[in-house]
Amino acid sequence: MSATTTIRVEQRAGVAWITLDRPDAMNALSDTMCAELLAAVERIESDAAIRVVVLTGSGRAFCAGADLKGLSEHTSIRGAADDPLLKFLELAAGMMERLRAVPKVTIAALNGLTMAGGLELAMACDLILAAESARIGDAHVNFGVFPGAGGAAVLPRRIGAPAAKYLLFTGDTMSAAELVPLGLINRVVPDALLLAEAEKLAARIASKSPLVLRRMKQAVADGLEQPQAAALRMERLVLEAHRHSHDLAEGLEAFVGKRKPEFRGY
Repeated sequence: MSATTTIRVEQRAGVAWITLDRPDAMNALSDTMCAELLAAVERIESDAAIRVVVLTGSGRAFCAGADLKGLSEHTSIRGAADDPLLKFLELAAGMMERLRAVPKVTIAALNGLTMAGGLELAMACDLILAAESARIGDAHVNFGVFPGAGGAAVLPRRIGAPAAKYLLFTGDTMSAAELVPLGLINRVVPDALLLAEAEKLAARIASKSPLVLRRMKQAVADGLEQPQAAALRMERLVLEAHRHSHDLAEGLEAFVGKRKPEFRGY
């Protein structure tokens, strides 16, 4: 993959690892980082060899949110047609929407402080692992900033309105362990084991049928927007198409033959 300045991207055994790499700035989201993340997601989306994506941070933070210092340097032209704040928000929101829709399983591995845009970035992933020391919150309200990539729209859907309002209105952070029963965090692991556990989980998922994973991810996303009866009808239609796939035939043959299946994604 091409050279980057704010993120590191590597591929290992069907898994793409994206590491936010601005540790001195707590991995704050800048225009450059958002553009590099968007480009990385677009490349990953078209690479059939990649089945799972893991997103993590370097240093003490996963991501502390937007780079407010950089944005504050342009206060004199706010409201203008070339308002840098508006441009940044559009870029960040577009990047997260692309990440949310990528037809691969995505895992956020929260290694430390996760706030505001960092929380929105984590919520754009399918699964979230967190280190025991991670602190997580919305925090937009602390700086007079309104969320623009899911803080107010997605967080209540993930943890319920009362808990979301608490985080949104107070700007407080919570421990990763406190957010497990609320449904935001899938697992909390010791700090030293975070990447190893993320690697194990990614490898397990990468061994599954990429076709089933892709269709499941889309069915869950579509189903949440539909009444249950409509979601069930949609599921049956997908199954009707899926029964002609190589991966279904391979999975059944492997089961009968007591061997490991070799899924191809079609």
